[in-house]
Amino acid sequence: QVQLVESGGGLVQGGGSLRLSCAASGGTFSLYAMGWFRQAPGKEREFVAAISRSGAITHYRDSVKGRFTISRENVKNTVYLQMSSLKSEDTAVYYCAAQWSMSVEAISVAEDPYDYWGQGTQVTVSS
Repeated sequence: QVQLVESGGGLVQGGGSLRLSCAASGGTFSLYAMGWFRQAPGKEREFVAAISRSGAITHYRDSVKGRFTISRENVKNTVYLQMSSLKSEDTAVYYCAAQWSMSVEAISVAEDPYDYWGQGTQVTVSS
């Protein structure tokens, strides 16, 4: 059983930056592809970014490309989401998720393949 704990959320002004962290425990972190998702009030949860087991492959939703960067440190069992040029529409609860994967370079943008989820961290961007 893998436990995921997000941190780093908070209140930031538009145009500002935040770095989210997701610490994993209870499993072999390097065997999991990782993803970040978010859910805004009244909306469905949506994909934000994903990274492969090795970190070599990443993918982003169009609206965050060029502003967000996903990365991971397997030795620290941690995945990050660096967010910059934040906009009010980025306001949401951000969740990290882990997907056990046989492929070193596979990623997923859908929720279903992910096996474990964190509890979420709130990001609020003021305009």
